[in-house]
Amino acid sequence: MERIALISDLHGNVTAFQAVLEDLAKRGIETIYNLGDVAGKGPRGSECVRLSQIHCTQTIRGNWDDFLPREEDPERNEAGWWWHRELTDSDRRWLLELPLVHTLELSGRTIRLVHASSESVYTRVHFAHTPQEFEAMFATTEMTGSSPTPSVVCYGDIHDAYLEVHQGRTLLNVGSVGNPLDEPVPCYVILEGTPGGTLADSFSVQFVRVPYDTEKEIAIATALGMPDLEAYAVELRTGIYRGQHAKLGLR
Repeated sequence: MERIALISDLHGNVTAFQAVLEDLAKRGIETIYNLGDVAGKGPRGSECVRLSQIHCTQTIRGNWDDFLPREEDPERNEAGWWWHRELTDSDRRWLLELPLVHTLELSGRTIRLVHASSESVYTRVHFAHTPQEFEAMFATTEMTGSSPTPSVVCYGDIHDAYLEVHQGRTLLNVGSVGNPLDEPVPCYVILEGTPGGTLADSFSVQFVRVPYDTEKEIAIATALGMPDLEAYAVELRTGIYRGQHAKLGLR
């Protein structure tokens, strides 16, 4: 049996990432796949890049990894430029060169790893999705290329962990390490199965929540002068998306 960790959406939150890495080390899990959105929203994207390069077997490109490194962006605001400039030239090149899809084989199951969907890093699939959106996650597309048809699809992007099984196929979202928006506790997934095995071998999915020092992370963002600090702090403390803060009176 092999245990593999799936993490996603670090978003520059090194404090949360380090807590998850410590939890993985205690469990003896060394194989880590990162499903993208390494930088942006949080204050230390460059350090998250460095730690991903050291600890992750493979990192998949997310939507933030795709647009944040690019120089041309007429709609980028002050915070966007701050997160862009916090990255080094080497960071930006590495992020833009990340693959869009990766495939694993465990216990007779073909497992597809993507950031947001099998269509694009910008095509979002929420927990409350349509049957057509479910089907599309398992489709062969221009983005997935010649990769094999999966029976399991794992993705990130929505910061909302869940698992759904339908007609023998499993769709799961691994949640977010750095910016969880279902509850304010980082989440990752452990897959356990037999490499090169068959459907006769056992297979499991485990969701893990790892508490961390939220106030320490907010203090670091404050000390570094990061823009959009209030929205970031409220998201980390509450797990509520910033677009809802004004409506709910959150500060």
